[in-house]
Amino acid sequence: MNIQWYPGHMTKTKRMMAENISLVDIVIELVDARIPYSSKNPDIDDLAKNKYRMILLNKCDLAEEYATSLWEQYYKQKGFSVIQLNALKGIGMADVTNTARALMKEKIEKQKARGRLFIPIRSMIVGIPNVGKSTFINKYVGKTTAKTGDKPGVTRGKQWIKLKKDFELLDTPGILWPKFDDKAVGLKLAFTGAVNDDILDLTTLATELINHLLIRHSERLKQRYQISFDTIEEPHIILEKIAFARGFKQKGGQPDIDRTSKILLDEYRGGKLGKITLELPEELSELQ
Repeated sequence: MNIQWYPGHMTKTKRMMAENISLVDIVIELVDARIPYSSKNPDIDDLAKNKYRMILLNKCDLAEEYATSLWEQYYKQKGFSVIQLNALKGIGMADVTNTARALMKEKIEKQKARGRLFIPIRSMIVGIPNVGKSTFINKYVGKTTAKTGDKPGVTRGKQWIKLKKDFELLDTPGILWPKFDDKAVGLKLAFTGAVNDDILDLTTLATELINHLLIRHSERLKQRYQISFDTIEEPHIILEKIAFARGFKQKGGQPDIDRTSKILLDEYRGGKLGKITLELPEELSELQ
């Protein structure tokens, strides 16, 4: 399954980010805690050179705790400030402000010594589509400032948002990179909803997800759908078993694979299969 998606507005977004990066001190990047490598946009590293960097491991409630801790250590070793975040419930939000102020402390003190009384912290928030930026901003501000949606690509233009008296945030639309050199990266982005379902074959995507879950999480499928299978069983056969277990049938008693595929993807994304992380730092040689 070859996944490519780079709409015109994303090219515009990348240009806009490059034009505005000089206005900020800190670049805050949200990544999906279930896929912290695959959801981190490599383009941002070039755009954000010489800036303080923060990584927010969002949706950590949907990821395995030990795996999220491993990724936190991994990115800290790379020089990032890292925060585990559940933007939906507001967990980790205060740490963002405190970390930003700590990063800027020395610069602010120097500016105050020169006579400047008020020095706002200006940050840019970036991330791939559907990673939860708008939810994060709305939770932070306490009102609906940024549009939110369960489909990627809701935020269309840049906007400055005042989070605190001394903390301003430049929001940007979600940005994906031009092509996914690694098929596995593209699949993981599609599994978690970063790529618009409208351009995907959901049945193929669902069988690919089953294939991936068989590696470490086969029991989750068995428990959720009350089915039995061997791990060597073909993913499309397991998908059929899920269909029959849920009573999703077409005329003639054939399994309704289209409906089952959508349900499986929705339930994985919503955490109904439990906390599942799809990649670990130790696998990076395979991911790169």
